[in-house]
Amino acid sequence: RSGKLTPSQVAKNIIAVLEDCDKSTPPLRAIVQWDQEQIRQMAEASTARYRNKCTLSYLDGIPVCLKEEFKVVPYRHRVGTVYLGTEPETEDATVAKKLREAGAIIIGVSNMHELGTGTTGCNPNRYHKTPRNPYKPNHFTGGSSSGSAAAVAAGLCPVAIGTDGGGSVRIPASFCGVVGLKGTFGRISAHGSLPLSYSTVSVGPICASVADAAIAYSILAEPDPLYPYGLKQPKATLSAMCAPDLKGLKLGVDWTFFKACDTEVLSICEKAVEHLQSLGASVVEVSLPELEEIRVAHVICILSEMRDFLKPDFDKNFQEMNFDTRANLALASQFTALDYITANRQRTRSMRFLQEIFTTVNCILTPGVPCTAPRIYESDLLTGSSDSSFTVRSMRFMQLANFTGIPGIVVPIGYSTAGLPISFQVMAKWWDEAVLLRIGLKLEQFRHQTKKPSIYYDILA
Repeated sequence: RSGKLTPSQVAKNIIAVLEDCDKSTPPLRAIVQWDQEQIRQMAEASTARYRNKCTLSYLDGIPVCLKEEFKVVPYRHRVGTVYLGTEPETEDATVAKKLREAGAIIIGVSNMHELGTGTTGCNPNRYHKTPRNPYKPNHFTGGSSSGSAAAVAAGLCPVAIGTDGGGSVRIPASFCGVVGLKGTFGRISAHGSLPLSYSTVSVGPICASVADAAIAYSILAEPDPLYPYGLKQPKATLSAMCAPDLKGLKLGVDWTFFKACDTEVLSICEKAVEHLQSLGASVVEVSLPELEEIRVAHVICILSEMRDFLKPDFDKNFQEMNFDTRANLALASQFTALDYITANRQRTRSMRFLQEIFTTVNCILTPGVPCTAPRIYESDLLTGSSDSSFTVRSMRFMQLANFTGIPGIVVPIGYSTAGLPISFQVMAKWWDEAVLLRIGLKLEQFRHQTKKPSIYYDILA
């Protein structure tokens, strides 16, 4: 607004950075498709709007990227594969359209775990390659919205859009030390993304700060006639987000569940709970029932739905899929209709339990991920990575929100002794993203320092 910098200047820097970050050793591989002419045009239009004092929104001129799971004109909708997206897209997904209407500069589409089937972000195929964690390039970013988190952490853009069916926004945001918001199921339209799992996936922003997440959320969260799941939603608000304290809020913690994480993660997460208490919130012990049943039922639901949707791909493109994708889809084919029906009965039970719990507390607190980002081994880059015990572990605190549709936010709160980010999660009742953002702002104050990642680009310089 001050005119010290124009979107066109920023775009010029971004183009230079995009050229540089994939020539570096190792290449960052955050953005997998971009077009400098597209970036330039959007930036010039925004620069003119600033000159004429007629900007479209807070995101006008702001660089953003979208996970390759979304259709974005004129890029290919590959969804992390080598066989999809044979032609450039001619129609935007709803979120891409909304970002354009807000004046944001779409700098490209970001890398992802193939077909969203894993939580490491490891993708050895020829179009993608494995993105690197900006904090430690020999560690994974987390997945499946891997490139989105890496792009934000490395400074390429302050806002990236991901999808989250089993932690796919919150796991990479946690591993890369940025903020990840999974909206309530249906809150942000998923129209124009590949419908991999129709009952567990929510859309959400991965951002440099909680305030950025609130801005992106306020622009994207509303009913979309093309997306039936979110039609009946109440209006999105940011009420009391900037309240000076947390007085009157009751924070639920199931301590047995909360403590199921690495000691380094636990000690800093416990301190974060104390910090929230010092701001006037009260901590209430709750018991989250049937967590093991929820874990199994969530896996049955997400994998059955993916297997159903990807049956033609599995039959026809099996040889072109990464090994871990084949293994996951093969495993999914072992579930029966009875398994799927039983899992959905569990969902109804679990939603009822949560309804009761949310009459006594405003939100539920957990660590983000029980561990820090795992190491990348040479073989992972060639053949991919398949470690089911890690997958199960990384999703431990994620599945409850995906399975029942409640919203969740992860906020970075510190670092391990090895210098890897550690994050904290807050979940709230359906449609109450406002309380997550309110608590998220206070968690940011708890983090007394933000370490600059070893791969970092200052696009404003």
